[in-house]
Amino acid sequence: MLAAATKPRSTPPPVPFGERLIQLGKIKPADLERALRAQVEIHQPLGSVLVRLGLLTEQEVAVVLSRHLGVALALTRDYPTEPLQDLGISVNYMRAAEVVPLFEHEGVLTVAMSDPGDQFARQALQMAAGKPIKPLLGLPSEIRTNIERLYSASAKKDEEEFEITSRDDGLADIEHLKDMASEAPVIKIVNQIMTEAMARRASDIHIEPFETHLKVRYRIDGVIHEVDSPPATMTAAVLSRVKLMARLNIAERRLPQDGRIQLKAQGKEIDMRVSTVPTMHGESVVMRLLDKNSVKLELSSLGFSEENFARLQRELSQPHGVVLVTGPTGSGKTTTLYAALTQMNTTENKILTVEDPVEYELEGINQIQANPKIGLTFSDALRSIVRQDPDIIMIGEMRDVETARIAIQSALTGHLVLSTIHTNDAASGVTRLLDMGIEDYLITSTVNCILAQRLVRRLCPQCREPYSVLTEIEQELGLRQYQREGELRLWHAKGCRACGFTGYKGRSAIHEVLVMDDSIRRLVLKHEDAGVIQEQARKAGMRTLYEDGLQKALKGVTTLEEVLRVAEETPNASI
Repeated sequence: MLAAATKPRSTPPPVPFGERLIQLGKIKPADLERALRAQVEIHQPLGSVLVRLGLLTEQEVAVVLSRHLGVALALTRDYPTEPLQDLGISVNYMRAAEVVPLFEHEGVLTVAMSDPGDQFARQALQMAAGKPIKPLLGLPSEIRTNIERLYSASAKKDEEEFEITSRDDGLADIEHLKDMASEAPVIKIVNQIMTEAMARRASDIHIEPFETHLKVRYRIDGVIHEVDSPPATMTAAVLSRVKLMARLNIAERRLPQDGRIQLKAQGKEIDMRVSTVPTMHGESVVMRLLDKNSVKLELSSLGFSEENFARLQRELSQPHGVVLVTGPTGSGKTTTLYAALTQMNTTENKILTVEDPVEYELEGINQIQANPKIGLTFSDALRSIVRQDPDIIMIGEMRDVETARIAIQSALTGHLVLSTIHTNDAASGVTRLLDMGIEDYLITSTVNCILAQRLVRRLCPQCREPYSVLTEIEQELGLRQYQREGELRLWHAKGCRACGFTGYKGRSAIHEVLVMDDSIRRLVLKHEDAGVIQEQARKAGMRTLYEDGLQKALKGVTTLEEVLRVAEETPNASI
């Protein structure tokens, strides 16, 4: 790598490369001494040693070396899309000399070289190609990548036409991945990705490999934003580093894996749930950031309206029954359940949970981590914990009919059961249970209420701007029912330094609470569809997600656009 820093040249520069780096303030004299000592042991060029020690990046070394040698840098756009033909230069020599042909112009062949000062290599190239050579300084990683991209396929066709050998899981390859993942620049890049995500209040980090680039994206307040990404040449190293931190098997790249990273950063305890899945060009990694210090496990802080809060509190105070929370992934269902458990966590109540995974550890609550790999499924764990004499049971998710049946039976025998289910609204939760095979009479006798929720971005209080509502919009949306008096105003998201110029800061929830009263029970026994059940619930006082969102938009909590983004418009919203 960047061998020009140490190989002998016919006309050596007046100032050694290491001294030039010190003069430019890139490294300190002590760093140079350390690098020179390491160079004696590992026998690599000075530029490579500096990169491996984490003192400089490959790009920084290349920029200084380019000026030092008076040779222009080869840019990414300089590399050809197709291989140059009939040059007489073998692929093996390209790999050994770290050189790749770029283009030919007026009889001169321009090439990218990791060491443009290597006169022997330049003469060999000129003799093989039969034309003058113009060298550019290329990053070794880019040269290697482009050699494989442009020439590897044809070389393999010629050399290994009748032999197919899989090297994907070879021991040498795995050890190489471990070495790359342990190098200082890779550690620095991964730490920087995580640190920036925490600084920007991201809930998820997405690392996605593609054919020509690596994409890093953050989900902030529910919306994905793309950020600066490492070069594609570092894809394998970055992914391996994350997998090592999550204690995953870096040798397994064909199957999905799940892991966990626990760390302290910026004075906070951070849990990261790590998920990997194989894709066409590598493994896609998603890290869910769980900040133990920032989550407020209080129902009163979760954005409930007074009516919905009172309804939910009444159902949670019941001695037995089932309370379901429904919504898509990432809608805050688990946080709501944790807040409810925290409220009910008194010395008089014994609480047991079955989760996969356990997202937050709750003091005084017995939490069980389901592990299907060893046979500890939701249903298996539930059968056992019923014998533990709990008062309240929380099930992470009703995933199958067996789990749902045991939960229903637990409610019938005097337990209060809290769980989640995936449906679009509260009324669909009833039909989902029917579709799973739960008998209608069991649903009507055990389900207390179903809470549906979505998360909307909260307007930044420092820069939000109000605007008057047009009469046509007021009548179309039926806004006057949510504010009987005064001027109706909605709010714009403007953007300022406090919110990162997005106009939003944090998230709030919108809810609908369907209480299982006698009129709803009659509809369930008739197996009516979700639309009929929802209309009856609205007549009984339920406010839909959309309607609750409109109320919060008028109060300046969020914008009308956010409500429309996450909630389906309710027909006849003025009912």
